Amino acid sequence: MNILSIIAAYGQSVGYTTTSGSAGYNFTYIILFIGIAIISYFVQANLKSKFEKYSKMPIGLTGREVAEKMLRDNGIYDVKVTSTPGMLTDHYNPTNKTVNLSQGVYNSASIAAAAVAAHECGHAVQHARAYAPLTMRSKLVPVVQFSSSIMSWVLLIGILTVEAFPGILLGGIVLFATTTLFSFITLPVEIDASHRALRWLSAAGITNSKNHKYAEGALRSAAYTYVVAALSSLATLLYYVMIYLNRRD
Repeated sequence: MNILSIIAAYGQSVGYTTTSGSAGYNFTYIILFIGIAIISYFVQANLKSKFEKYSKMPIGLTGREVAEKMLRDNGIYDVKVTSTPGMLTDHYNPTNKTVNLSQGVYNSASIAAAAVAAHECGHAVQHARAYAPLTMRSKLVPVVQFSSSIMSWVLLIGILTVEAFPGILLGGIVLFATTTLFSFITLPVEIDASHRALRWLSAAGITNSKNHKYAEGALRSAAYTYVVAALSSLATLLYYVMIYLNRRD
């Protein structure tokens, strides 16, 4: 049983769902949560489908070669391109300056691999150019890591003691708000990295008039996952806020 289930059960036991107003926001949240879950499923399915399809479209360079060329073309020589286990585990690590490509991207010479590799290098370019949203997100990482480590317990205790000690729930809401903020700051970072990647892929001649749209489609599908995650986090945050505001005085 997850924390939302525990909270919902407790809410019913103390009467949060007995009034029309409380019942309304609980029902609204349930509908919203189900809607977001359905959208998330289709977004993930669409992303997987496109990457499987575009991974079969050959291109001249492997993901590793695309990444190394994009870094060089942008005057970046202190970032290493490495292979990491898993599928769609690609990421840029600003701490040790590495572009980490999943094995299917690192060794694949496909339009999907080129798009992913260029996108991750887009983050490296952001780092080198001191792109403000990326800098802000990096500064939030330790805060979000701390918040995530205790947030669930603080929220649970806050819900169980909301009438006697409402400040505990408020503290949990503040912790959760940092993760929501992180999700929304991530959006411009990811979108900008994709824009940098697509511009470079076209300018460098990696993609052409026939296959560029597939690289664009792959990165757009990936971006949708971040949008859904941000909206889901915001919906959950608002749910906790409503519980706090509708507590008994």
